[in-house]
Amino acid sequence: MAIWVLGILLFVVVSGGNKGGVAASSGGSGCGFPAVYSFGDDNSDTGGNAAALDNLVLPNGQTFFGKPSGRYCDGRLIIDFIAENLGLPFLSAYLDSYGSNFSHGANFAMGGEYIAKDDSGLSLGGQVFQFIQFKSRTTALYNQLKDRSVEESPLKSILPRPEDFSKALYIIDMGQNDLANSTFYFPTNATLLLQYARSVTIPKMISEFSRLISILHEYEGAMFFRIHNVGPIGCLPHTVKSCLKAIQGCELDQNGCAKFRDEMVREFNGLLKEEVSEARGKYPKATFTYVDLYAAKHNLITQAKNLGFEDPMEFCCGSYDDVYVRCGQKPLNGNGTVIGSTSACKDPSKYISWDGIHFTEKANQLVAELILNGSLSDPPISLSEACRNP
Repeated sequence: MAIWVLGILLFVVVSGGNKGGVAASSGGSGCGFPAVYSFGDDNSDTGGNAAALDNLVLPNGQTFFGKPSGRYCDGRLIIDFIAENLGLPFLSAYLDSYGSNFSHGANFAMGGEYIAKDDSGLSLGGQVFQFIQFKSRTTALYNQLKDRSVEESPLKSILPRPEDFSKALYIIDMGQNDLANSTFYFPTNATLLLQYARSVTIPKMISEFSRLISILHEYEGAMFFRIHNVGPIGCLPHTVKSCLKAIQGCELDQNGCAKFRDEMVREFNGLLKEEVSEARGKYPKATFTYVDLYAAKHNLITQAKNLGFEDPMEFCCGSYDDVYVRCGQKPLNGNGTVIGSTSACKDPSKYISWDGIHFTEKANQLVAELILNGSLSDPPISLSEACRNP
């Protein structure tokens, strides 16, 4: 196994070191986190899905990277702004071996994945398993290279130092897919869907979250956690359109958001906050920061006009009516006829939604600014101070 990993890493060094030559900002961290390990879904995926399963093309990536970057966005994601704030390079996706550098952490987030999924290949549990393998294999390889010749030193320079795993920041930003899709095959009635979420979906999510936090801390030595709650999925343009078309009893609130969807999210977020609080009692040596991403994203929806955005129920490219279509993909009708455009809007910064589900870079930037200073966190500490245990 060590030989296989060595071969992959040799390929990585030859093909480019730091991904795309992207430079980090000079943020700096009060806690001095040497690395970040990210677990999540589409909103945090920096290339895992694109490397393994998907083919993201332009206009994805056009605003910041000038080319497809593996992100469901025209530019940077919240996790990218977090890395910049900490003075770290952008996180390489764990499954993307081309030009990746894991010395400052890794991103296990994958588009379409869940906290709790019966198919273990699409879950937070699967990402934690990947992290365990990553930690074990890179530690073994790093130790093998300790006393090797100077010619092999580039290999060690792209590996995480074994002692950094306990000093790193662990971010979990997941749950949107569970709450948006887990009731897909059940009766399309808002009341029944909400009841199912309360009795089945949400308890499974909380239970699995608790189990995996214990594994990361007790068995893998993770000490510093930053837990993001789920944003207002009832306010996503695609969710609103599909809700109105297909779900009996779908009602919209004063902001044009699907009421029952956001009620589902708020119930999960409340229980997640309680679970994070309980984790502090169970693991007093670890630090847990609960981040209210819902409040930050909801603020953008309600203040869209004041912030210079178009109608928050509009999107820049991709999706057609109630059908989700990725930006750059041809939207077709039942006869195979193209019914929409593959190009993006003229100015993505005027839109909150990129493709009906995911945010634009501008929206991600504003959300990041709202959560980085700690005002929407419990305890209210900034990102750079997330190692402090009150």
